[in-house]
Amino acid sequence: MTRASSEAADSAAGSGAGAGAREFLARARRLVDARLDELVPAETCEPAAVHAAIRWSLLAGGKRLRPALVLAAGETFGAREEELLSTACAFEFVHTYSLVHDDLPAMDDDELRRGRPTCHVRFGEATAILAGDALQSLAFQTVAEDSALDAGTRVRVVAELARAAGTPAGMVAGQAYDLAAEARDGVTAAELESIHRHKTGALIAAAARCGALIARATARELEAVTKYAAQLGLLFQITDDLLDVTATADALGKTPGKDARAQKATSPSLHGLAAARARARAACDEACAALDALGRPAPVLRSLARLTLERRA
Repeated sequence: MTRASSEAADSAAGSGAGAGAREFLARARRLVDARLDELVPAETCEPAAVHAAIRWSLLAGGKRLRPALVLAAGETFGAREEELLSTACAFEFVHTYSLVHDDLPAMDDDELRRGRPTCHVRFGEATAILAGDALQSLAFQTVAEDSALDAGTRVRVVAELARAAGTPAGMVAGQAYDLAAEARDGVTAAELESIHRHKTGALIAAAARCGALIARATARELEAVTKYAAQLGLLFQITDDLLDVTATADALGKTPGKDARAQKATSPSLHGLAAARARARAACDEACAALDALGRPAPVLRSLARLTLERRA
């Protein structure tokens, strides 16, 4: 299938970039939120404070982009919803744990997340740390106990998720690089991209890869999805940096302007707003171009990239 015919098929299968992605994300949020509620102990379950803190952070809303990518990539290659849903929730567990810990005073030190006080502000630092720890453990338990997947697939998903969450190529490494770059002169464009690809991009890429793995995508298809998701992760972080400069707290659900106050290395600080926007558009174009190698329509994946470029919160 040529690029032109692939894009035409995507257009015919979808309902417009924004509408198609929003409809899919709404469906994904409903599915994921319902399963998350089932998987997490009730607030009354001891230790009650930890479970209350988990539910406070996990069920506060959010875009659910990472679990949506598991579903979108998996369904692109024919996987069933039930095969994908537990893995999708595992990615949200890891993502939320990372937010709880990132917000701590020793890390990014924020007081607002998803439109409400951060976990440590509401429950105290010790409980927030324990809540993050429990969320991370629950992610791997959820995949390991997923009866919808065979044992070999569960092992592959666990490995992908662990690699993307940790070091040397994952989210923890990215957070370390991000902290090391604060208030440091001379951060290069290559260093900034490395921060983005580790801190944000690794988990996003792994989410799409795991959906494709569950669906038994071929090596060529998995390579194309990986290239797509790597650019999507870069795009997401650049737009996040831009919104920190241009959006309000009400729109973001978190504190704007924090990157500048913390002297973080960001796309706007390094390149300026106009160049950062151009980089975001280029990442979106490259993400969509990567899908051409699939040889099949991928309207949801393509529209998710375009919606990420256009997002305002």
